[in-house]
Amino acid sequence: MPEHERLRGIFTPNIVPLDNCGEIHEPELRRYVDWLIDRGVHWLYPNGSTGEFTRFTAEERRRIIEIIADQTEGRVPILAGAAEANTRETIRACEYYCELGVRAVAIVSPFYYKLSPEGVFAYFKEIADHSPVDVTLYNIPMFASPIDVPTVRRLAEQCPRVVAIKDSSGDLPHMMRMISEVRASRPDFSFLTGWDAALMPMLLIGCDGGTNATSGVVPEITRKLYDLTLAGQIDQARDLQYRLLRLFDVMLYSAEFPEGFRAALRLRGIQTGAGRQPKSPSQQLQLDALARQVQCLLAEEGFTDEPVGGCPTLL
Repeated sequence: MPEHERLRGIFTPNIVPLDNCGEIHEPELRRYVDWLIDRGVHWLYPNGSTGEFTRFTAEERRRIIEIIADQTEGRVPILAGAAEANTRETIRACEYYCELGVRAVAIVSPFYYKLSPEGVFAYFKEIADHSPVDVTLYNIPMFASPIDVPTVRRLAEQCPRVVAIKDSSGDLPHMMRMISEVRASRPDFSFLTGWDAALMPMLLIGCDGGTNATSGVVPEITRKLYDLTLAGQIDQARDLQYRLLRLFDVMLYSAEFPEGFRAALRLRGIQTGAGRQPKSPSQQLQLDALARQVQCLLAEEGFTDEPVGGCPTLL
């Protein structure tokens, strides 16, 4: 992909399959990569929030990108999560992932310490000034310091390496303000939504794509929703968005993130293993109930057989 082109499409945040010892299950991760590519995702996005990047060591995060870059073999571009706990380690990650051939890196706004807009700007500028690969800002205010519109504009204007923002706030007016403020001066700048529940309306207001956790479970649906929306087939796209919303809500709100997506992916035949976050007995019961709900929704979309005994009421 030429560097002057905007980043576009469905970016799939990869869950990392684990083996019975809780280690990276490399053969299954490679099979999962092929499975996603075969089902039409435009990009792979490892080491994101859905990929539980904070629950892996720095060495494991590097290994995850190594495996995915090797297995992908250039079939689709990679947006690699490169957020470490400080600028020095983040820049080192950018340098290493550049050597592996990723198209761009995604860097979450500073977390743990809540920073002012000036602090957020200084953080990203330091990284962008030293990164050998293009940088996507990652705004996820529920977990990290928010990136406000003036900061996005300043970074876009002053840092050529900053080429996109992934916004997971789900705030439609906020996205519109960013597009309005930035696109006139940086027509190559991309806007990506991380909020699956609003993928269609975000595309309609000018977003270039989505980094959507559901695309790791039902890549066929998110790709079709993207294609229908861009083709102007609004009625069909709207129907699909509402169906995706039901699945997204169950996976997101019925268990601690991202366990619902991990449980759903198992129903599609990927052996994800248990996550690294310990679960209490009551949490495991919740996951079991969630799996039954998701199985019914997947069956409605033609992806699984109807479970014996019927479907529970969806929450």
